[in-house]
Amino acid sequence: MTGQATQSQPQKLIVILAAAALAAGLAYVMVEASGRLAALWLVGAGLGFALYHAAFGFTGAYRTCIATGRSGAVRAQMLMLGLAVLLFFPALAAGTVFGQPVRGFVFPAGWEVALGAFLFGIGMQLGGGCASGTLYTTGGGDTRTGITLVCFVAGMTLGAWDIDRWAALPALPPISLPQTLGLWPALALNLGAFALIAWALAARERRRTGQVEPLFRRPGAHFLSGPWPLAWAAFALAGLNFATLVIAGRPWGITQAFATWGARAAESLGLADPVFWPYWEDPTRIDLLHRPLVMDATHLMNLGLILGAFLAAAWAGRFAPDWRIGWRPLLAAVLGGLLLGYGARMAFGCNISAFFSGVASGSVHGWVWIAAAVPGNILGMKLRPVFHLSK
Repeated sequence: MTGQATQSQPQKLIVILAAAALAAGLAYVMVEASGRLAALWLVGAGLGFALYHAAFGFTGAYRTCIATGRSGAVRAQMLMLGLAVLLFFPALAAGTVFGQPVRGFVFPAGWEVALGAFLFGIGMQLGGGCASGTLYTTGGGDTRTGITLVCFVAGMTLGAWDIDRWAALPALPPISLPQTLGLWPALALNLGAFALIAWALAARERRRTGQVEPLFRRPGAHFLSGPWPLAWAAFALAGLNFATLVIAGRPWGITQAFATWGARAAESLGLADPVFWPYWEDPTRIDLLHRPLVMDATHLMNLGLILGAFLAAAWAGRFAPDWRIGWRPLLAAVLGGLLLGYGARMAFGCNISAFFSGVASGSVHGWVWIAAAVPGNILGMKLRPVFHLSK
């Protein structure tokens, strides 16, 4: 998760192509859908731009921290979460922002979430990315994570088909810390936890490496062509997630669209009739199968994110897909993607909707998610050499 200090010249033709694709998409959404969804298209593009320029991923962050002790990326996540709860908790307590009703992601916390997050953690290290990571690196031209993304969609679809297998596992009811403890105690508890984790990681890093990676500076930092300091991305992601809450009425999520993509593909290919799957019989989801994709905010944000990362890579002069993938890394991408998708379905989402947006919403299930995902990452790291991936 380290950026490159050297500056490359923008790839002007590709910059024009990426900007044109974003502009065309924006115009199409405004005409066919609404200004609100067009705004979410732009928010998605901003997320992709920020993620790429800071190389802000969860997979490499955990691997680097566990293997070497360098903790800048994970401490940046704590900064991001701290900023997010400061924005989210008061807004969710009020129930509206600028007249727009808002709700958080608060889901049951139980064995299904823990097992799903553990599988997701393994998939992160084998597939080379998380949910946001596979989107932005695919947009940036990484062909292996493009394969991971396709298999992620397949795994999410398989998980939706197989939803009944895990439904009876014990779980706590949905618990919102602000509602249970009160707004200010919940804020203090979360901010204290983030600060303690960041302090402990920084102390560990200093013992192991003799220094602490900075969050607010990076050699050669440049807003348009990167690389960004990690703190820039923390501020951008927290702010853009809050913008999603205000515009969409709920936080940033990614993987729900993957289930929709996979179900529609299976139906169009004659492989299945998803409308009869218990997952899609849920009245909160069934509409997603039938309405035009241009009306689906998560779908639009995902596409916008990919194009935003595409633009960032071209502006940085680093869009250069490489199709030389060995069969073992290719197999890891397939297996990792399937684990990511299946695990995300079980865990009520991924590192974004379950962890980032879950914790920002004050939900206990977000903390359960990360507690189970870290051991999964450790096991995934141990498996990486089997597939000729760096440890």
